[in-house]
Amino acid sequence: RSMTSIARENNVSINTVQRVLGNCSHRFIDSCEYLPAHLAFDEFKGVDRQLHFICLDGDNHQVVQILRTRYKKTLLKYFGCFSPQARANVKTVTMDLNFYYQDIVRACFPNAQIVIDRFHMIQMLTRSFNSLRVQ
Repeated sequence: RSMTSIARENNVSINTVQRVLGNCSHRFIDSCEYLPAHLAFDEFKGVDRQLHFICLDGDNHQVVQILRTRYKKTLLKYFGCFSPQARANVKTVTMDLNFYYQDIVRACFPNAQIVIDRFHMIQMLTRSFNSLRVQ
């Protein structure tokens, strides 16, 4: 979801949404010694309509981190800061069909299985069926 849609939904300004998110940043995982066993990756439109990266704990849906960009280099640098033990603890990473997220999982999380979320699988199947139907 975008900052704009969150602001509209709650009848507040975009600046208020940004301020609240900034105030919540202390809840993000700052230690490089722990990662949840189940992670979820996604992106959302944020400031200036740029896509930002969000990482959630797959069990309780708490935010692990929000990064200003979703570039592969940035994500590799961020997850590279975690200890090998913390990264080895990750068992699954749920994501959309973004191919470089898969590269990041393979590079950073040696014991993790990649899980493609249902929404994107159904979306891909629907598009394929519609394309075949039109042919």
